[in-house]
Amino acid sequence: MKSIHFIDMKKVCLYITLGLAMGSAGCNKFLDKDPDVRAQLNSPEKVAQLIATAYPNMNHWTFTEAASDNASDRTAGSTEFESQDAYMFRDVIRANQQDSPEGYWGACYQAVAAANEALSAIAKAPNQAAYSAQKGEALVARAYSHFMLVNLFSKFYNATTAKNDPGIPYVTEPENVVVKQYERKTVQYVYDMIKKDLTEGLPLIKDEKYSVPSYHFTRAAAHAFAARYYLYIKQYDSVLTHTAQVFSDADVATRLRKWNTSYQNMTRLELMSTYQKATEPANLLLAETVSLYARYVGSSRYAFSPANRPLIVRVPAIYSDTSKAEYAFNFQVYGSEYVNVIPKVNEYFVRASVNAEIGWPYVMTPLFTMEEALFNRVEAMIAKGNSNGAVGLLNAWLSTRISGYNPVKYTLTAQKATDYYGKDVASSLKDLTLAYKRAEFLHEGMRWFDIIRNDLAVTHTTNNGQTYRLDANHRYFQIPQSAVLSGVELNPR
Repeated sequence: MKSIHFIDMKKVCLYITLGLAMGSAGCNKFLDKDPDVRAQLNSPEKVAQLIATAYPNMNHWTFTEAASDNASDRTAGSTEFESQDAYMFRDVIRANQQDSPEGYWGACYQAVAAANEALSAIAKAPNQAAYSAQKGEALVARAYSHFMLVNLFSKFYNATTAKNDPGIPYVTEPENVVVKQYERKTVQYVYDMIKKDLTEGLPLIKDEKYSVPSYHFTRAAAHAFAARYYLYIKQYDSVLTHTAQVFSDADVATRLRKWNTSYQNMTRLELMSTYQKATEPANLLLAETVSLYARYVGSSRYAFSPANRPLIVRVPAIYSDTSKAEYAFNFQVYGSEYVNVIPKVNEYFVRASVNAEIGWPYVMTPLFTMEEALFNRVEAMIAKGNSNGAVGLLNAWLSTRISGYNPVKYTLTAQKATDYYGKDVASSLKDLTLAYKRAEFLHEGMRWFDIIRNDLAVTHTTNNGQTYRLDANHRYFQIPQSAVLSGVELNPR
């Protein structure tokens, strides 16, 4: 596989600007019209085409999953740096490549560059009102990339320290120099800017403008993003407000993935295809990402292994020797004595040209789902003392996850949760919610964010007995070396 490299984010906007200038200068001399009409950005449709690229075209699954407590040393398999270094809590040394922290950093800032170019074109348009939907999507997309960056490369938000903790550059203007200098400012500043873009952009979004809504920030996806944002800063009333715009508590089960019915009976290829489909109601936002993860998940040495098999077999607080409750996705697992994989994603290979033997591997990545919105709402309910509401939503989720579900036999109660964890109701339900969420998003790197925001301990052991413990200085990834050229300071180690 040829290594895949991308334009450094410091140069992206300069290339766009130069491309525009060269196109207009040569137009009258050689051609009757500009060969790339999109470069003019003089209509809502052309701006919309640009905003379609304002989503990160890489994902974080490989390194966040390897750094989480989902991963084990499978004793055999490939040892790519993206997973091995993350597993051992070392700075990932692979530079500017798919599935690496630096690759994801660059992809996010490329997405930001596209959003900023679109917003600049909108600001110059004679009739800005005609671009309101495009402005809304661009603002929310810009907020999303910065949100992911600050939560991966800075200390997690803490209200008491956020005003002093170094954040990441929040870029709001197109670049017009090759190497522009940036300052990190603070986590609080970044979060404030995210909120500003999100709250301004969300009301402007119009779903009817999208031909394939699942590839864009629809209103539901934007509300799901807002719910995640407010959950991270512990403003639970806002979480409840935004998740109420994503689904109704009464019928949420109909909007979840059908794991214990249609999914359980699919072939492996059918399941991988369905999980990533734009027509799957549970997928609120999908992104096309350059990634080898569909291979890594089954071939990497440092990933989910049979040692963690109970995580996808037994249902906490429901399982017992008599009930034998099992997750339906347990019946879709494939692998060997070293590997256990739930078939969620498939690789799509795009050739560099018609006759080329090289190209780019892609994975369709769910960025926001109905399941995550449900779990975020459950957490907010628990924090607000609404244990009945939280249990009700968890039962809705269980009704689509337990194989051979029987509501009489498998209904969750607050008492079952407290019996299982031996804590008070709120703490037991919170632990249970994180356990269910961990199983739900296995392989998708989501567990890492629950680890850092709840300050959970993680210990990794290799087959030769070496032990690695997640310390305070490795709960965020290192700033890429390429960003140092722009004045971005490295994280302490």
